[in-house]
Amino acid sequence: MATNGKGSIIISESIEQEMLDIRRHLHQYPELSHEEYETTAYIRERLEEAGIRISVQFPLETGIIAEVGGLQGGPVIALRADIDALPILEETGLPFSSRISGKMHACGHDFHTAAILGAALLLKEKEHELPGTVRIVFQPAEEKAAGAGKVLQSGALDGVRAIYGMHNKPDLPVGTIGIRSGPLMAAADGFLVEFEGVGSHAAVPEASIDPIVAAAHLVTALQSIVSRNVSPLDSAVISVTRLNSGTAWNVIPDTAVLDGTVRSFDELVRARVTERLSEVVNGIAAAYGTKAVVRWIQGPPPVNNDAELAEAARRTAERLGISVVTPKPSLAGEDFAFYQKHIPGFFAFMGTGGSKEWHHPAFDVDERALPISASFFAGLAIAELERFVAEP
Repeated sequence: MATNGKGSIIISESIEQEMLDIRRHLHQYPELSHEEYETTAYIRERLEEAGIRISVQFPLETGIIAEVGGLQGGPVIALRADIDALPILEETGLPFSSRISGKMHACGHDFHTAAILGAALLLKEKEHELPGTVRIVFQPAEEKAAGAGKVLQSGALDGVRAIYGMHNKPDLPVGTIGIRSGPLMAAADGFLVEFEGVGSHAAVPEASIDPIVAAAHLVTALQSIVSRNVSPLDSAVISVTRLNSGTAWNVIPDTAVLDGTVRSFDELVRARVTERLSEVVNGIAAAYGTKAVVRWIQGPPPVNNDAELAEAARRTAERLGISVVTPKPSLAGEDFAFYQKHIPGFFAFMGTGGSKEWHHPAFDVDERALPISASFFAGLAIAELERFVAEP
């Protein structure tokens, strides 16, 4: 790994080609959360070929932890990539489209893995000069918000000073990086509400306790939580995404079930919305004579970037000639947030261009962003190790 006169890292053609090969291979063979066995084996093979040591003391059923550096002792930092795919039928028409029907890297985790593996290859070239250890986390099950917890349980972040990660961003052009301190991505919680009433013939509604009426009122009433219980200076979203009830046009059913999601950037807002949603459900159930049960599916907390790490990332990007923008926060969730509850963390948006958003069947990334991303994270890792050595 070398630098030109402007401080940009020059990546060899062989490493650029390897990142392309890795990304395209992973794209052809996507695996869902908790099923990433072949993906893990493939990453292991590429690490072993490069002579990068694998940390067997942090076992994971899927996913893998590797290390570069540490030959001189020093601090430990971590880089993280997620490796799982989605249950989506691909419609990109790419020559390296998914060969597994109904499964697709529609969120760009193949890009993340290839770029961070590329950063590991660049760091390996400088291993004898590194004043500490860079732990590379290839994390499973991000889409289920479960993989970060498994990494934490393994002990892989014990003693780590800070962790750094990214997500591709289709609405940012290649050559751009989104850096923001504070909230970047939202807490993402799910809810399920079941109303229990009394069924009847549709022509005799007075003999029923209609759960559909209660559910319909709930859909409307939930919107008042954000407009009247959350400050206009804060942000939250409540979306009902499914409502199921009944089996026939002339029968009032016994039950109605709806579910949806709550997104927020602040833990106090998150707690307030959760509390109010349960209160509104119970109030509507009482008003219409039904019984109601609320079940919560707790997702990741907000991604909340450490201000000092964000400033360090900005310095690295500017030194490498990468255009820095302040991105709008995203209401999507990301389980990188669990790491930030444990140690300081920074999460970037890497510009990858593209006309389709995450989780779309025609989603793709501009592969020209691979060397930019790899050089950024390699450069950031070196700079942060040097900073932690100088400021213990």
